Amino acid sequence: MRIVLVGPPGAGKGTQAAFLAGNLSIPHISTGDLFRANISQGTELGKQAKAYMDAGNLVPDEVTIGMAKDRMEQPDAEHGFLLDGFPRNVAQAKALDTMLEAADMKLDAVLDLEVPEDEVVKRIAGRRICRNDSAHVFHVTYSPPKQAGVCDVCGGELYQRDDDSEETVRTRLEVYHTQTEPIIDHYRAQGLVVTISALGKVNEVTDRAMAALRGEHAA
Repeated sequence: MRIVLVGPPGAGKGTQAAFLAGNLSIPHISTGDLFRANISQGTELGKQAKAYMDAGNLVPDEVTIGMAKDRMEQPDAEHGFLLDGFPRNVAQAKALDTMLEAADMKLDAVLDLEVPEDEVVKRIAGRRICRNDSAHVFHVTYSPPKQAGVCDVCGGELYQRDDDSEETVRTRLEVYHTQTEPIIDHYRAQGLVVTISALGKVNEVTDRAMAALRGEHAA
């Protein structure tokens, strides 16, 4: 299957992408991984991306599209892939349409993870990170530390990252609504969108997604 995963920040896309790709035996292709791989390997596209990033500028669509195209042409993606973070806007979605058409391929589904905005804010703004080890992550509601502000693992101070503040989260949501959400309408016109609730336990959301994808695939 060839799937695009869409959803707002805090919807759990990364977690669900890993589980879904594993269940479907297809590679999980994330924008973050593409950038890191191309930059670390020193590819031409990686050098271009790094130059923009070092200057504090957004990486142009054509660079991101080029990285995605190269990755989708790898042997392990021959029979399918799950795209996470790409396409990020309608221009990228149209470029993907063109790429797939040229390769005589098509998407099977666009999985839209739906989460109420207030829940997104609650999920992200409630995160607390250990200053000693960023791998120690807690949540004031869902996985609180035994002692407020103190890491259960090492006793380090827990803090809220600037990126996780409510103000920043709402700004990220606005960017999602204006730039990324329109791709849902783009793909809905092609009959590809499958929307599921991303509320509940991780395994419940995965089961819901798999059931929806089976239904879409059968259609």
